[in-house]
Amino acid sequence: MKLKVCGMKYQDNIKAVAKLQPDYLGFIFYKKSPRHFEDNIPELPKGIKKVGVFVDEEVEFIVDHIEKHQLDAIQLHGNESTEICKLLQSTNKEIIKVFAMKHAFNFDVIKPYEDVCDYFLFDTKGKLPGGNGYTFDWKILKSYPSTKPYFLSGGIGLENTEDILSFLGRQESKYCYAIDVNSKFELKPGLKHIEKLEKFKNNLRHFE
Repeated sequence: MKLKVCGMKYQDNIKAVAKLQPDYLGFIFYKKSPRHFEDNIPELPKGIKKVGVFVDEEVEFIVDHIEKHQLDAIQLHGNESTEICKLLQSTNKEIIKVFAMKHAFNFDVIKPYEDVCDYFLFDTKGKLPGGNGYTFDWKILKSYPSTKPYFLSGGIGLENTEDILSFLGRQESKYCYAIDVNSKFELKPGLKHIEKLEKFKNNLRHFE
């Protein structure tokens, strides 16, 4: 089971989290986010993929950030069209398309994206495009109609460890590729709690 830590912001904290060797580190390039990243990404250990998180941005803006930060993956967290995804496929970066859900979800909306992204990411529907701090009803995923691997996101904290381990033992987690954490592991927006992250990562080792 892969681990993605999103919403990184502070240089020393980025380096400390990187020592834990998560599979992905996410950097949010969205000005309205309290975790908006405007710095340079420090050199990371090999094996950690840098994810740029974008919300309804122009392709040129995304490509510029891919080049500037040597991103490995693009996370599209807005209402990006399949055409945008298709254009970004030419960058040869992993493309993660986000869909927000709460108590119900029409999976028909993901079908057009099957061939233009590498992963789906299911997050909690809330006021913000991410970082809302609470989980959605994972039972929705019992109706997941695809074989596309997905990231499970939305308000996941250390206190959810038992729920996560239980979920990963059920059929609906078959295509769950990674757990994505953010706000529940923070001391303040963008500043991650290292000890909590380390404990959570160790708990996930059951599903490596």
